[in-house]
Amino acid sequence: MSYSQSRALWAITKASFKAIFSQPSSLFFSFLFPIIFILIFGALSERPPEAYKVAISPYSDTASVLFDSLRLNPRIKIVPYADTAKQHEDLIKGNIAAVLNIAPYNMDSSKYYKVKLLSSEASGGAVYNLMRTLDYQALKIELDDAHKLQREYAFIPQIVPGKKYRQIDFVLPGQLGFSILFATMFGIAFVFFNLREQLVLKRFYASPVRKINILIGIGASRLVFQLINVIVLILFGHFFLKFTLINGALTFFEMILLTVYMLFLLMGVGLIFASLAKTDTSIPLLINLFGFPQILLSGTFFSINVFPPWLQNLCQALPLTQFNNAMRKISFEGLHLFDCWKEIGILGIWIVIVYLIVMKVMKWE
Repeated sequence: MSYSQSRALWAITKASFKAIFSQPSSLFFSFLFPIIFILIFGALSERPPEAYKVAISPYSDTASVLFDSLRLNPRIKIVPYADTAKQHEDLIKGNIAAVLNIAPYNMDSSKYYKVKLLSSEASGGAVYNLMRTLDYQALKIELDDAHKLQREYAFIPQIVPGKKYRQIDFVLPGQLGFSILFATMFGIAFVFFNLREQLVLKRFYASPVRKINILIGIGASRLVFQLINVIVLILFGHFFLKFTLINGALTFFEMILLTVYMLFLLMGVGLIFASLAKTDTSIPLLINLFGFPQILLSGTFFSINVFPPWLQNLCQALPLTQFNNAMRKISFEGLHLFDCWKEIGILGIWIVIVYLIVMKVMKWE
């Protein structure tokens, strides 16, 4: 009986095909991972351009046709303020594009309007794009009034000093989160997995050393290494790329303290993955399942405001979102750690949940 090359080819092909589907990581990167990207960037593309946030001066004429049309314009979001002090603070920080003051005046028995736009340098020139939107809105109003032969609205911008916002002030905190997220989890997960597989943890466990000291001793070196990395990135960004440290050394130390807090959380996640993994090849899959959605949804590369509201709510529950938000508030806005109580509180809830899971799943052998 002659040897069948076709049967041998079919057997090899079938075995290789089974091997592909026996690897969960190949299924994740081939099917699930692209689907996640499509969903996220699909939601991003469906989102209309972010509306300009504006405040209305208490002295503004709110009975004008222009004001009524602004309230209906989806490109403009009117932000109410109870006091002018908070309004001015947000203006200086660039949280609103401008403060509008619609002032009427009479000339030649006709009524005209001066629209003053008070903005700051922190808005990054958004006031000029806002002016084009307002001018187009005013032009439609004037064209609807057939007897008007000249412009009825005049727009007057006024720029006041503010905190100059650079792109690095958004990018660097996100890159810090990106760096420590993957480096810490990969480092902790692989170290503890290998120590467990080589029975080193079992020997430690049998010794008089307390378990908590074993965990701290092994994890401390990884955390210190990541802290050195963060310190280098912050100092490089500040001295070479003009990254803002609004309160100088105090801001720097508060960013380091917040990083330690986040590293403690990520160390727990790494311990969970090291305990759940059956083989070292499954560790990257677990880390990517936890990490990559956060990289895309936590404001690392772009603001989460570009997402639809339901997705923004999901983003707010992620620990990396809170870390990025707190870092930017401390570095650029000049807030302190105790001002970031919301972000620190949500991270604290994550820490409690993570270490409760660690206590349940931690394996020493």
